[in-house]
Amino acid sequence: MLMNAKIIIATHKMYDMPQDDIYLPVHVGREGKDALPYQPDNTGDNISAKNPSYCELTGLYWAWKNLDCDYLGLAHYRRHFSMKSRSFRKSHTPMECVLTGDELAQLIPKYKIIVPKRRNYYIESLYSHYAHTHYAEHLDITREIISEKYPDYLESFDKVMKQTGGYMFNMYIMEKSLSDAYCSWLFDILFELENRVGDREYSFFQGRFYGRVSEIIFNVWLMNQKEEIKEIPYIHMEEIDWKKKGMAFLKAKFGKKKYEGSF
Repeated sequence: MLMNAKIIIATHKMYDMPQDDIYLPVHVGREGKDALPYQPDNTGDNISAKNPSYCELTGLYWAWKNLDCDYLGLAHYRRHFSMKSRSFRKSHTPMECVLTGDELAQLIPKYKIIVPKRRNYYIESLYSHYAHTHYAEHLDITREIISEKYPDYLESFDKVMKQTGGYMFNMYIMEKSLSDAYCSWLFDILFELENRVGDREYSFFQGRFYGRVSEIIFNVWLMNQKEEIKEIPYIHMEEIDWKKKGMAFLKAKFGKKKYEGSF
């Protein structure tokens, strides 16, 4: 069976991209911006104008509404899935380690949901970490919305908030019908969250919270699925300053200093 899979790569700038046919770089937030030589997210049914607050989700929305494929995935220009061993990754460039179409074909259709390896915070729950680094009211309002619109997910929501880790980054590869169901659920919640939060003022960085709330409630949706979930590694395309990242994490937890930039 021929595999019809597309993994969109959310990007807002020119970047070195994988050349495998399964990948489709998408210029997120294209509305009102100069064009890049990538698929724009402002064609067809789209929410490109919401990119400053929805981040890579404007690319996901575009793919949901406009892409015809059997499997749909989301990756980032700086972060990709990989099936290479740790030893291989240490001795090769990041681009040489990015998941290939042949490797993906070995995973599907056995697995209908593929996610990046779980990220652990150890000394923080997902709720407390969000509260320390962003604003807890976003999750509190989201809980209200889920209790009203999707009460069957409320128990999962409360469990996820107490977890000390989860599947993050808004990255996944799914059978398109499952991805469609997830997107319908996700954007219904986020649009209502947007209505209830209203015009409250945040810094540019903190204003991108819809993309962060979605990272957490992705785990809520997953908890209610019956399909087997396959975890695979992910890689960073750039060096991470783990010392800086760790210091920001501790300052947020113990010094009440919220994040104001990516690391």
